[in-house]
Amino acid sequence: MEDMEDDHNHNHRASSSGSRVSVQPGVRHGKVRSGTSGGSKFMDSDSGSESSDVSESDCSAPAAAGEERFPLESTSKFLQNAMAEEDYRKNHWPNLEKAIDRLLIQNPTDHVSLSYAQIYSYVYKCVCQQHSELLYNDLTSKITSHLQQISLRLQDSSPESIVEHFNAALTQYTSSLQCIVPVFMYLNKFYIESKLNRDLQEDLMELFADQVAEKHVNTLMTLLIEAHTMPFQVRPSTMASVVKGLYSLRAEWARLAPALFSAFIPQLNPPALEALLPDYAARDQKLQMELSMNGFPRGDQSRKRASDDS
Repeated sequence: MEDMEDDHNHNHRASSSGSRVSVQPGVRHGKVRSGTSGGSKFMDSDSGSESSDVSESDCSAPAAAGEERFPLESTSKFLQNAMAEEDYRKNHWPNLEKAIDRLLIQNPTDHVSLSYAQIYSYVYKCVCQQHSELLYNDLTSKITSHLQQISLRLQDSSPESIVEHFNAALTQYTSSLQCIVPVFMYLNKFYIESKLNRDLQEDLMELFADQVAEKHVNTLMTLLIEAHTMPFQVRPSTMASVVKGLYSLRAEWARLAPALFSAFIPQLNPPALEALLPDYAARDQKLQMELSMNGFPRGDQSRKRASDDS
């Protein structure tokens, strides 16, 4: 049983073998309440507010726990990212790479038996799993390597066939992009357009301009200008396709051969002026003479239209 003692102010003191709590004059009455964290809280009897009675060791404990937790979280996140990238490398990209290979080498008239829905699904998963940058870099690297091989083959082509080979390569490539760009729609929308502020179709055409057309444009121009002065040296359909293709890749290339490009690109030259009509007539006469000298007759001029006989 505890002994009760009176002090000179008649305040009772409880004396026991445990801790002693005394109330001194001038100190507001309150009570000690145990806290859930192992410390104690003091309830102010006047205001009802609580103040934490926390030791230095209690303050350092959460900090130490936090210091241990953040490295663990960082390590866990790093491992998760590494595992996700490994899954991309082993499962997603190999399947996409095979599909891209087949689409790049197909002929325009071929019907490639590919599951476009499955390719689309792989791309969708890659984007959702935050692999957009990896996928974009792999896609452009793959196509760049393919275009470099095309450029090497054109370099080995004879002057008589390089225009035809370039036209075939450009036609095949643009046809392949009609399949590649749609199945990479999610990558284009949620990464290339939103983060890079570019467009997949334009990026891939720019790759062709950089890796193929720019490396052979001077040779092509020389051959095209020569063929333009000697009709049917190159098929007219091929001439038109190559000139229009070069103009679509880099419009500034038209300045290398204005007369050539204006023959195939509408409204490339400024509008005709009345003051220059004699010059236009002189050019037409010169062209007719060149055609006649190269074995193209102007036709039987003795024949008249029926309306002229009346």
